[in-house]
Amino acid sequence: MSTSNTGTVRFRLDPNNPPTMTEEQLQALRDLRDEEIDLSDIPELDEKSGWRRVSDLVPAENKQQVTLRLDADLLAFFKGTGKRYQSRINAVLREYMLSQQPAPKSR
Repeated sequence: MSTSNTGTVRFRLDPNNPPTMTEEQLQALRDLRDEEIDLSDIPELDEKSGWRRVSDLVPAENKQQVTLRLDADLLAFFKGTGKRYQSRINAVLREYMLSQQPAPKSR
């Protein structure tokens, strides 16, 4: 991975120390109507875009418990994504499996 500066600004919000807003800023936010919010920089989502809940893809009855050895950094990454990290590992493996299946032959 390159360590060069890409110009990207990274910001992590500390939920225990949120940024402060003036009373005027808070009131302006409260007074903002839904129609006034600019969403032009957010892409439209449909049922095929983005991650879905794993339970939507595979019924729980299909699960089998196994013992699996994973690299420590890989496991730390997925645990760092929050609860249900095992389901996310499953979803990533499923996407890989589906990408490796041959494309259907055209007629």
